[in-house]
Amino acid sequence: MAVTAAAAAATAVPATAAGASAAVPGTGPSAGAGTGSAVEAVRPALRPLPLSAVRLLESPFLANMRRTCAYLLFVDPERLLHTFRLNVGLPSAAQPCGGWEAPDVLLRGHSTGHLLSALAQAHANTGDDAYAERARHLVAALAECQAHAPAAGYRPGYLSAFPEEVFDQLEAGGKPWAPYYTLHKIMAGLLDQYRLSGNEQAMTVLQAMSAWVDSRTAPLTHDRMQALLRVEFGGMNEVLTNLYLVTGDPAHLRIARRFDHEELYAPLAAGRDELAGRHANTEIPKIVGAVRSYRATGERRYLDIATHFWETVVRHHSYAIGGNSNQEFFGPPGEIVSRLSEDTCENCNSYNMLKLGRQLFLHDPTTAAYMDHYEWTLYNQMLGEQDPDSEHGFVTYYTGLWAGSRRQPKGGLGAAPGSYSSDYDNFSCDHGTGMETHTKFADSIYFRSAGPDAEALYVNLFIPSEVTWQEAGVTLRQDTGHPETDRTRLTVTAGDARFALKIRIPNWLAAGGARATVRLNGRATGTPARPGRYLTIERRWRRGDTVELVLPREPVWQPAPDNPQVRSLSYGPVVLAGAYGSTGLATIPAIRPASLRPVAGVPLEFTAEADGREVPLRPFYKVHHQNYNVYWAVTPRPDRERDIARYPLDEGSGTTAADRTGTFPGATLTGGATWTTDGTRTAVLLDGVDGHVTLPQGLPAGLTELTVAVRVRIDSLANSARVFDLGYHKSTYLYLTPRTGSGKARAALKISGMEGEDVIDAAGPLPQGRWIHVALTLEDGTGVLYVDGAEVGRNAAMVTSPLLLGASTRNYLGRSQNSTHPYLHGAVADFRLHNRALTATEVARLAAG
Repeated sequence: MAVTAAAAAATAVPATAAGASAAVPGTGPSAGAGTGSAVEAVRPALRPLPLSAVRLLESPFLANMRRTCAYLLFVDPERLLHTFRLNVGLPSAAQPCGGWEAPDVLLRGHSTGHLLSALAQAHANTGDDAYAERARHLVAALAECQAHAPAAGYRPGYLSAFPEEVFDQLEAGGKPWAPYYTLHKIMAGLLDQYRLSGNEQAMTVLQAMSAWVDSRTAPLTHDRMQALLRVEFGGMNEVLTNLYLVTGDPAHLRIARRFDHEELYAPLAAGRDELAGRHANTEIPKIVGAVRSYRATGERRYLDIATHFWETVVRHHSYAIGGNSNQEFFGPPGEIVSRLSEDTCENCNSYNMLKLGRQLFLHDPTTAAYMDHYEWTLYNQMLGEQDPDSEHGFVTYYTGLWAGSRRQPKGGLGAAPGSYSSDYDNFSCDHGTGMETHTKFADSIYFRSAGPDAEALYVNLFIPSEVTWQEAGVTLRQDTGHPETDRTRLTVTAGDARFALKIRIPNWLAAGGARATVRLNGRATGTPARPGRYLTIERRWRRGDTVELVLPREPVWQPAPDNPQVRSLSYGPVVLAGAYGSTGLATIPAIRPASLRPVAGVPLEFTAEADGREVPLRPFYKVHHQNYNVYWAVTPRPDRERDIARYPLDEGSGTTAADRTGTFPGATLTGGATWTTDGTRTAVLLDGVDGHVTLPQGLPAGLTELTVAVRVRIDSLANSARVFDLGYHKSTYLYLTPRTGSGKARAALKISGMEGEDVIDAAGPLPQGRWIHVALTLEDGTGVLYVDGAEVGRNAAMVTSPLLLGASTRNYLGRSQNSTHPYLHGAVADFRLHNRALTATEVARLAAG
């Protein structure tokens, strides 16, 4: 479909757009920008420039925005209104939508809210009234539905595409699919329409919705409300607080604070990381709301919660591209390679994390790390979520990071993880946030100091654009090829004013060891350009003044926290991915960093040798419609042959057992594990109920080959019990079980993301009722299982390597990573981990010792 004139207008918009954002108090982008509010208790140090003040120039960002704008003018509002109308008994002949907007899906209605926000942003940024007109139609139709709510048996003010009885179920302790989440999207869209497009009817509808929320939540006890908050509610606290900041009505703030979820807030306020096991996009919007609560109330606790959360997620729960979560959930801190899949990095998470970092930076512009992360995630995840071949800006739900993941057309409900959305049969939450993301790129390129006078202009992002700073009477143009080139030029194209120009010097420079250079009107400034800070040039600026910035790039191999031998590769702010075309990948490829070579004449493209073949490496955001790889195994230097760890387990008393190599801390007798003496052998007795030995973390890090050996007495056989299990969780492990459901002893190695296990099966179960010596060797794709020095099983076609297991955090004798499996009933002694695969002769000698 050809791009309409209105969508094309996004390419050339006057700096003072026709949008009404400048006329409405408290207006600004949906993340909470604006000119300020008389009721805010804390005045942020910075304010964003209005969307109407920033014009995008040719770049991948503008190209993405054009595609999304085309979709905004294409999608049929009547189809989205269909379930709203039917819900209150109004007629509708429109064709129902599919995906999450289908008539039988409880999240129906949320996409209309996202659409309202995206239309408001497109209108504010382009000045084209076509977006506002489409939104006016939507708002009027929603107002009509709201007016009919009492006749349909609902409370006044109710507005949704599903019946109000869903909230009865929620308040009774049920767990319907996120009803407040859907209302939040609608309310946020209405508020954006008011703030960015001056739509007074949107405010009327929104005020009535807020009163409805009050009528539902006011009668609930504190404990009942806190229980209700365990069901995903989006950013209800954010939108209600924003409504308070716009209107000054304390009722909205009172309602907003009922959505303070103490189960999440309390640990964060105390500085603890208890995010493991939590649904990421349930929690992140709550924290975005906490920053707004700080602004509205001045209570420092809200800011502390938000700051600690951002630090925790970015530093300890984020992948190489800046996104977070695997299969939508946070894991323990630092678990990255051990939690790879095609379902990593849900794009909604990053949409909300960027909102959070943006808000925190407005309050604390001394912490450039907020915008460093913003840039990194914007380039490496959000820019690439959209299909460049799609006329309507289709996006993926996840950005998968397991080897061989791909982004491809097209997905409906239940489609493959990397599938793009579509016009009408998807409408996932990421379809919705995608509409918003790609219409607000202009909202964070520039910020200004918050005072009424012209004091400072911050240049946060290096995106081709032109900004008109109305308060200073200055227009600034940014010409840059960033990230494909290392040069950016800022030119004052109009105005004459004194102010400080503050330019972010990215922290990624420090990782590469390069130094930025800055020239003012062709001459070196003499001002240090320190990575991770803002460079300040204060002077009287006149038309024609220029600042030239050079940000040299170097390749950086970044180790993963849970496995330093697995690394990602970046060049400047861009993560590079292996482009594999249709070639499948069963596991993480091994790369030779020394083989990295730039491709002559092609910016940001390289080649390297991985698994014995030359692989093209390209910016991750450019790799579409093919298999790719982001994390690489890097073989360590050879070490002298030795036991890495050796636990004889012969202490006979106490609750700890020493590593005789002196490398690791002691092992711990846990649960019902006790000491026993069987003849001349002292060992650990395992009761089969909860007794096990907890080995220290870090086994077996950095090993391309290994031998695991242990003496064991099995007193009774139970399927899936474990002799040993080294790993992180039930998807990343190296184990030995005496018997599987098929009646065979099995050793297995698996890394999260693999389709199946690498297994070495014996012909039958391990012997019962006597002491035996078992050993497992892994080397060069071959695994061998030994019992009493004799080979009992072999797999010469193993897919993965023990190198990928990393510095495992949960290591046991007698217990499985999987809590549903039984504990071992028997005894264990003499556990050893050797850094080489012993030969059959050496294993036999060890067994006889």
